[in-house]
Amino acid sequence: MSIFELSHITNVFGIFGLLQVVSLLGLLLLLLKSAQYYLHRQWLIKSLQQFPPAPPPQWLFGNTLKDQDLQQILLCVEKFPSTYVRWLWGNHARVVIYDPDYMKVILGRSDPKVVRSYSFFAPWIGYGLLLLNGKKWFQHRRMLTPAFHYDILKPYVGIMVDSVHVMLDKWEQLVDQDCPLEIYQDISLMTMETMMKCAFSYQGSVQLEDCRNSKSYIKAVEDLTHLIYLRVRNGFHQNNTIYSLSSNGRSFYHACQIAHKHTERVIRMRKAQLQNEAELEKFRKKKRLDFLDILLFAQTEDGKSLSDEDVRAEMDTFMFEGHNTTASGISWIFYALATHPEHQQRCREEVKSILGNGTSVTLNHLDQMPYTTMCIKEALRLYPPIPGASRELSSPVTFPDGCSLPKGFLVTLSFYGLHHNPRLRPNAEVFDPSRFAPGAPRQTHAFLPFSAGTRNCIGKQFTMNELKVAVALTLLRFELLPDPTRVPILVSKIVLKSKNGIYLHTKKLK
Repeated sequence: MSIFELSHITNVFGIFGLLQVVSLLGLLLLLLKSAQYYLHRQWLIKSLQQFPPAPPPQWLFGNTLKDQDLQQILLCVEKFPSTYVRWLWGNHARVVIYDPDYMKVILGRSDPKVVRSYSFFAPWIGYGLLLLNGKKWFQHRRMLTPAFHYDILKPYVGIMVDSVHVMLDKWEQLVDQDCPLEIYQDISLMTMETMMKCAFSYQGSVQLEDCRNSKSYIKAVEDLTHLIYLRVRNGFHQNNTIYSLSSNGRSFYHACQIAHKHTERVIRMRKAQLQNEAELEKFRKKKRLDFLDILLFAQTEDGKSLSDEDVRAEMDTFMFEGHNTTASGISWIFYALATHPEHQQRCREEVKSILGNGTSVTLNHLDQMPYTTMCIKEALRLYPPIPGASRELSSPVTFPDGCSLPKGFLVTLSFYGLHHNPRLRPNAEVFDPSRFAPGAPRQTHAFLPFSAGTRNCIGKQFTMNELKVAVALTLLRFELLPDPTRVPILVSKIVLKSKNGIYLHTKKLK
């Protein structure tokens, strides 16, 4: 045998031996991961013994195979008093809470939001108030709170009135057409215009001249919320690299670009104004700074201004939370009033007695509508714009009934389940505004459309003012009637939506 042949045989055996070693190492790694998976699952099962598992999960995909989150919650709320366990893909489980005493415990703590899920928002809205935690969140919250002072909100009512009238004028042109109107898209344009003018001093018309660009932005936001909802439920899409290669991932990042272009255009316009000395002097003399003013002029404790990235993140966050959730709230309030004409008429009579023909509306007027406010709150109870939120426990927690969870567990706060809990309210599925009548018994943390605790909605009062303006002015001009052929199908896509749209008939009042 030649030296060459001997060398060749040696190389073959060497490669074969290397493959054996690699295979053995791979097998050992697989066994190790399997053991870790098994032990972790056993730890989860043991930790969750105090909480009812419902419904029975599939071993790999948990309870994520069916797109019936809200229906599942209602069934579990009927069956279990306070909580249940929802398994996601693999070894991921969450304790779903819909009991006010449990809510009070969690919202009274400073647990961070679930990084794994909320980080999916980051390419879109960056790290603003929604995603920040810890010291930086506190700095930004304190910095932005002045933008929602009572005196700042006063002049915004006039802007809200103008935006609603533009929408109603469009509806009046369609009223002779004997067909139902899908209201969500128009309401979304209206809330976007209000947000742009109040928070960013935008001078154009989102609903008219700039309608095309605005619709593309709204469509991008719709796509983004839907894609994030799908990603949370898909175990294969948790990895950023894998997700970016998928069709959903490509659609997501494309929609992000559209949303960012919109925000960056607003920032560029304002910065261009500030480069003009005369305009800059006007800004310096403004009695009240708007949201974007505060962002551009704000300084941290060490005297530094916010970075361009921080400014855009807060703007993207505020645009999403300020216009999208408000549009959902107004749409569902209109639907609730349309399906309960006796309450709609009572609200209309109250509004007429206060506003007359609605040509002049002030903040004081909005505080004089007790019954309309009751109806708005009852609609928000049945249809909370944000159905739930999540927290990751930074330390062990023990609930009032003695049940406990260790550090690191994920908890879902189901505001939808809380509001529909029959143990808190008789006939919880019935629209009954008297639940919010002055003097009616209330349990703390039983009604949370704006969450609670330190991380409650910073724009709560702004939103309530906008809801009241929209309801009052609409009822002065139209009677809202349901379309019995298109009953909305509720779906939780980060924001509460209807799978088949929200269609109403609008009858012009004489």
